[in-house]
Amino acid sequence: MRSTPTITSTEMHGINRSAVLEIIRREGPIARTEIAALLQVSLMTVVRLVDELIEEDLIRPTGKKEFSGGRRRPLLEFNAEGHVVIGVDMNEARLYGAVADLAGNILLDLSIPQKPTGKINYESLENIIEQLYQGAKNTGKHIRGIGVGAPGITFTENNKVIWAPTLEWRNFPVREKLIERFHLPVILDNDVNLSALGEMWFGIGQDCTNLVLMIVGQGIGAGIIIDGAVYRGSHLTAGEIGFLLPDRSHLGIKREGLGALESLASDSYILARARELLGNERPSSDLRSLSMEDIFKAYQHEEKWAQDIITDVVDYLAQTVATLTVCYDPDLIVLSGWVAHSPELLIQLIYQRIEGVIPIRPKLVASHLGQRAAVLGTIIEILYNTTDVYMVRKLS
Repeated sequence: MRSTPTITSTEMHGINRSAVLEIIRREGPIARTEIAALLQVSLMTVVRLVDELIEEDLIRPTGKKEFSGGRRRPLLEFNAEGHVVIGVDMNEARLYGAVADLAGNILLDLSIPQKPTGKINYESLENIIEQLYQGAKNTGKHIRGIGVGAPGITFTENNKVIWAPTLEWRNFPVREKLIERFHLPVILDNDVNLSALGEMWFGIGQDCTNLVLMIVGQGIGAGIIIDGAVYRGSHLTAGEIGFLLPDRSHLGIKREGLGALESLASDSYILARARELLGNERPSSDLRSLSMEDIFKAYQHEEKWAQDIITDVVDYLAQTVATLTVCYDPDLIVLSGWVAHSPELLIQLIYQRIEGVIPIRPKLVASHLGQRAAVLGTIIEILYNTTDVYMVRKLS
C-alpha cells in the first residue's frame, strides 16, 4: 500500500529556507521585508533563515540598505562568486571540464580527447579533475564539490554508472573513487540530464519550469525537466529516446549499444551514409575528413546526396519532437549537438513536418550553451546535494 507522506518540522524549515535562498538568488539585492512579503511568511522567520544562509556563506549583505521606517538592514544577495564547482562532461569523443562559480561564470576550462577503454577513460577523468582542482584552489574560493556527467544510465542513489557503452563502464563506482581521491562531495548524473539543468538555470530555458533538452550526436538522448526537477523514471531510463522505434519494422529486433532511432539519425549514421553515397566520387582522404558541417553546406547548395540524407533524418527527428511534445507538453524543446549547427534550417524543416499533425506546435530553440551545458548543470546538482533544497508544488 502506498503511504501518504507528511511534512516534519525540519522539512518545513528546509522548504522555507529553500524558498528564501531561491528568492535571493533570483531577485537580489533584496530586502528581508520584501522576501517576507513575497513568500507570505513572518519577518522573524525570514530573519532567522537569512542568518543561517549568511552563516553558510550562501548569501551576503550588500552595501545598500532597505528603508522601511524601522531598523535599517543591508540588502541581501546570493554569494555566487564565493564558491566554485568542478564539473566534467564525459562526451564520447572528449572530456570537457571547467571550474565555474555558482552564477555559471566559467573561470577555467580544459578539453582532452577520450580514450577507447573504460580503465583509461577513468584515468583521463581523474587527470582532468586534478588539473581543474589545482586551478580551483588557486582562485581562493570555496570548492563546493565535483560533478561528472556520463553518457549512460546512472543510478543517482549510489552514484554508479550502471551502463555506459561508449565508456565501457558497467556498475562502475565513479563517485567512490573520486571521493577517495579528492575528499570533496561528488555527484554523478547522466550528461543529458545535467545539460537540461544547465539550460534551465543558465541558458535559454531560464524562464521555464517544464523543459526538454534533445541532444543529437553519436547517440541521441533527452533531458526532461518537470516542475523544475529532472524526471528520471522508475528505472532511471527516462529520456533514452535513442531507443524510440521509428516504425514497426524495428519491432522484435534485439539491440546492443545504439537504439533504433540512433541507428537512423545520429551523426555516426549520417557520416557513414554520406561516405557510402560518395564512395565512388571522392578520394578516400576526403571521405575520412568529411564533417557534419560539410554535409549541411552540401544540403544548402542543393546537392542531391546531401538532400536525400538530411530529408530522411529530419523526418525521424520531427517524429521524435512530436512524441516529446504530446508526452510532456514542455514550455521549450532545446536542440543540442549537431542539430544546433544549422538551427534555423532544421527547426524550420521540423516545423514543416509536424504542422497540423499534433495539437500543439512546440517552441523549438537551439542551445546557447553547447558543450558548457552539462558542466554548468553540475553546479545545480552540487548545490542541491550540499545544502537541503526543496521544491513544493500545490496539487489542485
